[in-house]
Amino acid sequence: MEAKLETLAKHPEFDADFRQRLQALLAWRRDVRRFRRDPLPPGTIERLIGVACLSPSVGLSEPWRFVIVDDQCRRAAIRACLESCNQDALKRQEPDRASLYARLKLSGLDDAPCQIGVFADRMTAQGHGLGRLTMPETLYYSVAIAIHTLWLVARAEGIGVGWVSILDPIAEILGVPKDWTFIGHLCIGYPEEEHDTPALQRADWERRHPVAGTILYR
Repeated sequence: MEAKLETLAKHPEFDADFRQRLQALLAWRRDVRRFRRDPLPPGTIERLIGVACLSPSVGLSEPWRFVIVDDQCRRAAIRACLESCNQDALKRQEPDRASLYARLKLSGLDDAPCQIGVFADRMTAQGHGLGRLTMPETLYYSVAIAIHTLWLVARAEGIGVGWVSILDPIAEILGVPKDWTFIGHLCIGYPEEEHDTPALQRADWERRHPVAGTILYR
């Protein structure tokens, strides 16, 4: 029996029902902006990060670095950074879209119980530079994949994630090493509502385009 269980663990089978549920998970994975303030159970964030670290990375470099932001002063500084960057972004909008942009809710910083700054360690020795000589940006791609992995695992547990991108690099605010590059700031918590369509589509900012338009044949 133990040998059989070990074989199953090494060679899992993903049947049609699992594949269908996985597609549903991808469809319902949304960029959450509206959170309930209920705290997550202790250890949840650390566990989600642990699963994110199963992601692939160039040269097995594992360059991701996660900074859990609990300090209220640092959170306030990040909030002020968002406000400044958002005002600048508003000024750059075309006149016919400025009012729509101003109505968009672009972050969950005020309500999400957990915030994580995610960075790439450019100088990591792990991986011995494999795969990065001609495309050093693959370090950043690796971290983005880890974020997506965390996102999916969180959604599978009913936890929402929002990626705040309207920020200047916040490395100085968080006091991280200079060799770390800011990739994204995540708000994490239970969503107020759930949808299978993007919030920006519901707000008439943009719509998804047909998949056929993204494929080229050569």
